[in-house]
Amino acid sequence: MSNGDIFVGEIIGTAILILFGAGVCAAVTLRYSKARASGWVVIAFGWGFGVLAGAYTAAPLSGGHLNPAVTLGIAVDTGEWGRVWVYVLGQFVGAMIGAVLCYLTYFAQFQANVRKTGTTEGTADEPVPTLGIFSTIPEIRHPVANLVTEIIATVGLVLPILAFGLTEGLGESGTLVLIVSLLVVGIGLSLGGPTGYAINPTRDLGPRIVHAFLPIPNKGTSDWGYAWIPVVGPLIGGALAGLVYNLAF
Repeated sequence: MSNGDIFVGEIIGTAILILFGAGVCAAVTLRYSKARASGWVVIAFGWGFGVLAGAYTAAPLSGGHLNPAVTLGIAVDTGEWGRVWVYVLGQFVGAMIGAVLCYLTYFAQFQANVRKTGTTEGTADEPVPTLGIFSTIPEIRHPVANLVTEIIATVGLVLPILAFGLTEGLGESGTLVLIVSLLVVGIGLSLGGPTGYAINPTRDLGPRIVHAFLPIPNKGTSDWGYAWIPVVGPLIGGALAGLVYNLAF
């Protein structure tokens, strides 16, 4: 694979991942969506399907990492660092593109996110906070606990991904990406409650930057005080997973 193939593949794959992932969050969150309030299980499966679509699309070009924590874990295990920057740059660009595509898909719903006053009932509709569509927000803001959650959840992602490579025929059969997608669903259902399971630095940071610049009415804060945790935590988790895999397998 050339650097150009890797860069393009990671842009396309990560953009699809974020389009599906942010898209399901928008579908569940925004007031005038037909899927409003359909719940956490729907979000977990939406993100899993995003991994499925993005990784299968990117695999012929780049292998479909779509996540700097995965790229880092592989590099720690193999000692091959030369193309890490190409993967990460492509992932970051793709994540931002995917966030913009989600915004365009739900443009009418985002524009309707306004506070209504003077209704005949004498009530006012509060605007829906939109950051959670693009990035993660902890249920309880506790930096140490939030960081530990992201580290553990990312180890739970990257270590199995590395170990799946030992299963003969999984890659050749074309089912490896499917298994990883189900793994992401499982992480969301089991470990996503405390922080929203970023488990991917660019998945959180790229869309957070896009959220800061998008002209969404009443969009609320982009919460930059928390933004370092879903970046640092997954990177630590990915490195730890690569180290454990290298030592144990």
